[in-house]
Amino acid sequence: MFKVMRSVTAEELQKIHGIGEAKAATILAAIELGKRVFQPAPPKGTIIDDPATAVAFLTPDLMWATEEKFAVLMLDVKHRVLGHKIISIGSQTETIATPAEIFRSILKAGAVRGIVAHNHPSGSVEPSPQDLWLTEHILEASKVMGIPILDHVILGAGNFASIRQTSTIWNNYGQEW
Repeated sequence: MFKVMRSVTAEELQKIHGIGEAKAATILAAIELGKRVFQPAPPKGTIIDDPATAVAFLTPDLMWATEEKFAVLMLDVKHRVLGHKIISIGSQTETIATPAEIFRSILKAGAVRGIVAHNHPSGSVEPSPQDLWLTEHILEASKVMGIPILDHVILGAGNFASIRQTSTIWNNYGQEW
């Protein structure tokens, strides 16, 4: 039954008496939400080679949270996940994280690289001016510390955005995946 529901189409649902186009769309949205909420995070040791893999790891903690959370993924030299930590939990519209907290967590884990992330409970994954400002400060600290920060991802309502992919900030720091 569950396998059938995961792959059902709107057309198939509409063949059921009483289910029209709008109801079918609602059911499909609920199924998709269920897939995302109950999808387990990849295990420790997973290699993070793109933002989507980082998001898969962070989804259980950040994607559907009703308050902003800021997290760091701690990675080894081969980009394997050593762990992750929620640095701060804020309100529905903001949270505070500092480069000191981020790099302290990375160093305590014995990691040599990191990815930072936070969620937007509003569902908009567009980086705010404050997000870009913080990213730039984290990258400045990264350069001083000699610990590359590979990306800053924003998650919300089933979507995500990579600041690395959508901004030119990383051009000034020469940090590669």
